Amino acid sequence: MRPRVEEVRIQGLGVIDEAVLELSPGFNVVTGETGAGKTMVVTGLGLLFGGRADPSRIRPGADKATVEGTLVIQPGGHVAQQVEDIGGEVEDGTLIISRVVSAEGRSRAWLGGRTVPVGTLTYLADDLVAVHGQMDQQRLLQATRQRAALDRYAGDELVKPLRAYTQAYKRHKKVTTLLEELTTRARERAQEADMLRFGLEEIEKVDPKAGEDVELRGEEERLSHADALRSAATTAHTALLGDPMEAAGGPHDVISLLGEAKSAVEAVRDFDAQLAGVADRLAEAGYLISDVATDLAAYAESIEADPARLAAVQERRSVLSGLIRKYGEDSAGVLAWAQQAAVRLSELEGDDERIDELTRECDELTDRLTELAAELTKVRQAAAERFGQAVTEELTALAMPHAKVVVQLGQSEEFGPDGRDEVELRMAAHPAAPPLPLNKGASGGELSRVMLAIEVVFAGADPVPTFVFDEVDAGVGGKAAVEIGRRLARLARTAQVMVVTHLPQVAAFADQHLVVEKASDGSVVRSGVVALDHEGRVRELSRMLAGLEDSELGRAHAEELLGLAAADR
Repeated sequence: MRPRVEEVRIQGLGVIDEAVLELSPGFNVVTGETGAGKTMVVTGLGLLFGGRADPSRIRPGADKATVEGTLVIQPGGHVAQQVEDIGGEVEDGTLIISRVVSAEGRSRAWLGGRTVPVGTLTYLADDLVAVHGQMDQQRLLQATRQRAALDRYAGDELVKPLRAYTQAYKRHKKVTTLLEELTTRARERAQEADMLRFGLEEIEKVDPKAGEDVELRGEEERLSHADALRSAATTAHTALLGDPMEAAGGPHDVISLLGEAKSAVEAVRDFDAQLAGVADRLAEAGYLISDVATDLAAYAESIEADPARLAAVQERRSVLSGLIRKYGEDSAGVLAWAQQAAVRLSELEGDDERIDELTRECDELTDRLTELAAELTKVRQAAAERFGQAVTEELTALAMPHAKVVVQLGQSEEFGPDGRDEVELRMAAHPAAPPLPLNKGASGGELSRVMLAIEVVFAGADPVPTFVFDEVDAGVGGKAAVEIGRRLARLARTAQVMVVTHLPQVAAFADQHLVVEKASDGSVVRSGVVALDHEGRVRELSRMLAGLEDSELGRAHAEELLGLAAADR
């Protein structure tokens, strides 16, 4: 489904009080008396798609101008994805865009119900609408657009070489970037390699082990407090088993006291099962205390003050602490750093060989790109000649018989994403005039006709779904006006077209005819934009032809125009 503008609501803009435009998917034309506000319709569309906000365009007495558009788009398509990416909503393929401009000059925009910067509307407009008005910046005046449009016009003949070029360009850019990094940062990389070597040598000399720092910390604590530890173990052992050197004076150790308790309970255990359980637990406690006392005796025997070992441990800890401060949080972190540093050093030491390999590949890719770019130029040049001739023929039928459009291809010194070609559309107003850029070689009215001719030639190749033309028929009439209408209708076969015109010959070709009615006070009333039926079109065309809605001659001529347009479809 092709995106299109379904409805536009305008309030407080220029002479328009309030107007609603319901648009056809095909050719829409807007007519009306001078000063009724036809151009404000185009201005409103421009605001809707990010155009410059001019507070002087706000209707006198109004505090703001509001434009709201309802668009039909493909659910899940490119435009819908862009809207959803910024948090907007697309409901059932319908997108709402709003723009408000205050009398003080402030401007606000909404996209899919979400407030967005006005620039977002401009960005989105590139995929939705092309506005061709005498005061508008034309989309096709952009150099990148002209190149892209010519590529689409070239068609399948360009697809294969452009795909091959794009792949080679991406690889060339990647290789070039890496090569520049390796060569321009040679000093930094050499310094990095020296630092890594120093660190690895320092770590290798110390030869740390994972967890060694924790083990040494514990050993230092034991050696530093050896006397206190041995004394504590001996005292605890004595408390549990007693001192064999002490004269017997009664049971004072834990084992003896537990023995007395156990003997007392054992004597009567047979009289009560509960007390028998207590006797068993006292026996277990005696065994446990004996084991603990044995361990304490062994521990006390193992603890010795060793000043030499303590000094060695402290020295080793100091060396490890130095490594940890530089390379990791602990000895395991130091070993991990060494492993990563070895890998990185291997990469750095292989840079010279890598540079040679990349240089050879870069040279080969440059030769390949040169060949592919030349092939692209050849295809584009052929397409440019066909395109220039086709547009020039269209201009002849649009009352510009002496004008000639050419596509000038220049060559950039650098490779770009799409080749080396710089594409520019130029026009010579007459045979003796030099071809100039479009915005310099044509007047406002001529430029609209040039754009119409270009869009007609590009029809089907340009992906923009909606085209808006303001005063495309300025300065022409008669047969040329019929040809303009015929070409607008042709463009409407592949895109939605909206035209503001004062020529009945153009209006007759429309699928939807909207008229802006002017109230007696110069404003446009709420129902000021009306979609005309066949009888209404006859009356409006008669007014445009003869100045009188009910003129018999005018009505006959209007019917003739409508019949001509219908037959041409």
